[in-house]
Amino acid sequence: MLGIERAFFRFSFVVYSLLVFLLFSDVNSQIPLGSKISVEENNYWLSSNGDFAVGFFNVLNQYSVGIRFNSSSIPVNSRKVVWVAGADRTVGSKSYFQLTQEGELVLFDSLTGDIAWTSKTQNVSVASAVLRNDGNLVLLNVDKKPIWQSFDAPCDTLLPGQNLSVHQILRPPSRNSVSSYYSLFMNDSGQLQLRWETSVIYWTKGNPSQSTLHATISSDGTFQLLDNRSESVWSIFGEDHNDSDVKFRFLRLDADGNLRMYSWLNGSKSWRSVWQAFDNQCDVFATCGLRGICARNESGSQVCRCPFTVSGESSLKCLVPYRQSCTSGGSLITYDHTFLYGIYPANETVVRTSLQRCQNLCNEDKNCIAVSFTNDKIPLCHVLKTQYISGKSDASLSSISFVKTCSDPIAVFPTFPKSNPPPLENIRQNSSSPICIPCLVGVSAATFVMFILIQFGLGLYIFKWKAKIRKKSTKADLHPFTDGCITLSYSEIRCLTEDFKHQIGPKMFRGILPDNRPVAVKELDTTVELRKFRTSVSRIGSIHHKNLVKLEGYCFESGHRFLVYEFVSNGSLGKCLKDPKLCKSLTWGKRMKISLEVARAISYLHTGCRDFVCHGNLKCENVVLEDDLEAKVTEFGLSTILSEVSEVGGLADTDVRDFGNLLLVLISGYQNSEVCEWAYAKWVEGHAETISDAEIEGGVNPEELEHSLRVAFWCLQVDERMRPSMGEVIQVLEGTLPVDPPPNPFTLLKAPKESWESDEAT
Repeated sequence: MLGIERAFFRFSFVVYSLLVFLLFSDVNSQIPLGSKISVEENNYWLSSNGDFAVGFFNVLNQYSVGIRFNSSSIPVNSRKVVWVAGADRTVGSKSYFQLTQEGELVLFDSLTGDIAWTSKTQNVSVASAVLRNDGNLVLLNVDKKPIWQSFDAPCDTLLPGQNLSVHQILRPPSRNSVSSYYSLFMNDSGQLQLRWETSVIYWTKGNPSQSTLHATISSDGTFQLLDNRSESVWSIFGEDHNDSDVKFRFLRLDADGNLRMYSWLNGSKSWRSVWQAFDNQCDVFATCGLRGICARNESGSQVCRCPFTVSGESSLKCLVPYRQSCTSGGSLITYDHTFLYGIYPANETVVRTSLQRCQNLCNEDKNCIAVSFTNDKIPLCHVLKTQYISGKSDASLSSISFVKTCSDPIAVFPTFPKSNPPPLENIRQNSSSPICIPCLVGVSAATFVMFILIQFGLGLYIFKWKAKIRKKSTKADLHPFTDGCITLSYSEIRCLTEDFKHQIGPKMFRGILPDNRPVAVKELDTTVELRKFRTSVSRIGSIHHKNLVKLEGYCFESGHRFLVYEFVSNGSLGKCLKDPKLCKSLTWGKRMKISLEVARAISYLHTGCRDFVCHGNLKCENVVLEDDLEAKVTEFGLSTILSEVSEVGGLADTDVRDFGNLLLVLISGYQNSEVCEWAYAKWVEGHAETISDAEIEGGVNPEELEHSLRVAFWCLQVDERMRPSMGEVIQVLEGTLPVDPPPNPFTLLKAPKESWESDEAT
């Protein structure tokens, strides 16, 4: 009996201890209101099992706050970040992250002295927070029910148990100029898609069906699409599927556009990719350079080929990317029936020239990656200078492409078989043959007369040709230093504009090139010297973006300066806003699309080009619309021709301010100087809806209107330091970055001392 009592006592003690431990762990992982972590204190919030932590981490001498692995089995330098507050938002060294008394997660940036990100959960009955053992940061009410959770706002990573639902996006952080253009997206039909920008879909899984609800990764290494009955409609398995030794896994969209599943290997103490989307097919967007050519098969669907791999090998290789450091020189590999084009940035130069000259252009330019030659009545050479290249290959194509690669050095000089001298008897026999002296004299005389006639004819032709060139230049010349821009004489400018007959704007005329392409000719008032003019034109002509008007050519002759642009059919945005018929087509959605396209164009000028380029005169008259109302920005970079301005930072702030003005014009429809202060006064009074243009059919989206007004007023701040970058403007307009209410943009505010010191240190 005594033994039974002792056993019962031991069992009760074990159960009691276990309950106390679980209760203590749960309480210990709770994050009460008012809790704060900071960069300076280097503290953090832990999950109860210690596998995950919320804290700050260093990003190029700036800081972000997020969730990372924290298990003691993973070395510190291998603890991957799985979620970041505000995506790739970085803050200063005196910043903090706090759960306020109102129940809102707040990230304070010491660089700006303002709130960089919030969870937007103020006054919704949040009682506490907890970092759960699966890595999910959750805000709870009094009944311990979730109000907000990080699993509903993914960045670039999915953890086991986390779902990707319809319209949710995974996007790599903007560590370089290309990575943030990739995204993993669940569309309305329940298909999982990898996209480049918003229009290029290069990987799709799942059948179109309204029943698919979400994608998820499980702890056993399965990535699958589940319908509304939680049944799998598509799935893949990692190489270590069902391996009980693997404790940590995650799925991530990497910066090269490839979707990968990773597992932690305790043996090697490293993360290993156990599955990737592009494992057995061409990755046309790989960062190594050219990877494959997209073609269309007989059924019309897009497929990928790898014509650049060695025959018989199944593993993928880059399309022999050209290395500028190779000492043996470059050579061109030929691909018939193939057309290549740049993806990002486009950076494509089109030159009207011959096939041989096209090859020479690539050989002579160290920045050339590949060229494609087409001859559809007009011989054109497309020179590509970007590593991100795709294309198409089909037997019906008449184009031919050349890809540059390093030439292998010759190990030894080749030897050739020496021919034996003819027998001595043959020589003697030939030398004894009789020579016809009259024949020899006749042939010599005829040859001399032919030579004199040819020289005379050639001299006469050259004389007439030079005289014709002096009288009038009838053919456009191409200069390699102008990146394919056509050089035109003043007489040719008058001819193609019909003596400036069709004026389409201030000092802007419509013209037609000899190949029947319409162009817009801009007259410049400048006395800049020829060398500087050509340098500036070369710089502008090398800029290519789908929302920037292309520079086709120029004229520099006897006091006349002209730029020749591609012609855009619908004219300027200012003209469309004034035209009642065209204005009706500018719905709210179209206007927001135009503002986003203009922002992308200006951002590309600031950060996407080899050198910083300022527009310097952004306004409605310098934004033109295509037939489908796609916006293109024109007359960019003219400050380098028209003035000696060199304040790069100030120019960038000027573009941001001008964009704010343009955005308010788009919203209100008013094109006067008082619209900014009037709109701000209406917004402060709480009458934002009265700012929108009454001509907009179908009304406006109130939430988008509020975000657009806020970002416009931030752009108009008198204090230039408070204006956002164009990259941040794009994120707000895309809806991926929240925006706080701005202060009065027309009042110069004195920054706190700490903010001044932080700016100077930065």
